[in-house]
Amino acid sequence: MADAIGIASTALTLHRKWLDAVSDNLANANTATATSGEAFRAHYVLAEAGEGNTGVYVAGTALGKAEGRMVYEPDHPLADAEGYVRYPDIDLASQMGQLIMAQRGYQANAAVVDRAKTMYEAGLQIGK
Repeated sequence: MADAIGIASTALTLHRKWLDAVSDNLANANTATATSGEAFRAHYVLAEAGEGNTGVYVAGTALGKAEGRMVYEPDHPLADAEGYVRYPDIDLASQMGQLIMAQRGYQANAAVVDRAKTMYEAGLQIGK
């Protein structure tokens, strides 16, 4: 039972970091920058399995493309001489899908912790 709680807690940490990355991407999806600078770079969490039955861990993060996408907005204060502004190359539909997957993974692992705790408490009651 303790293994179940430990493994689920590693997954909870991974899913929380995934949720943080997706929320950061969504918050900056419409952040404009001058064409002379880099666009906001999306964050992606890289996961890896632990040794044996130790759970899953964050192996690191990857960043999206700095080029972003060029949008013609001549009235924008950051527009260049040709009227272009740089936006991040973030697909909102993909990020919303990632958000749902991360959220459901977090919920599932929280349920595992809750059920393991209930089983542990039941085992203590049997021993009384």
